Amino acid sequence: MAISYNKLWKLLIDKNMTKTQFRIKADIGTSTLAKLGKNEQVSMDVLLKICKSLQCDISDVMEVK
Repeated sequence: MAISYNKLWKLLIDKNMTKTQFRIKADIGTSTLAKLGKNEQVSMDVLLKICKSLQCDISDVMEVK
């Protein structure tokens, strides 16, 4: 089972937001951002922070393939 965060990166482009701006707004660390960039698993707490900061649903930022 593979995880993809491509939807997250597309959403950031749509919102005209850099990864650094996103990281600060979502209050996540640089290592977590690196995990997202490598499509690695992150905690549900992190995913909820992301969704809350971007005002979206979890399905808008990730998918399981």
